[in-house]
Amino acid sequence: MQTTAETFIATSKSIQQQVAEAIEDRALPISRLLRLMWALDADRSAANQNLRAQLRARIGAPLSA
Repeated sequence: MQTTAETFIATSKSIQQQVAEAIEDRALPISRLLRLMWALDADRSAANQNLRAQLRARIGAPLSA
């Protein structure tokens, strides 16, 4: 059985593509953003550090931004 993070990232898109889309999609629910962050945190790769920072900024951004 897949976890929520595995289900979220088990698409034909890379994690980098999903983060880029999540940052641009202002209508994406916070729950999906948090699942994506959880998937990034599960993979402790140093290459994901920049993606984590971008996603954190998106999660904390005002809706009107």
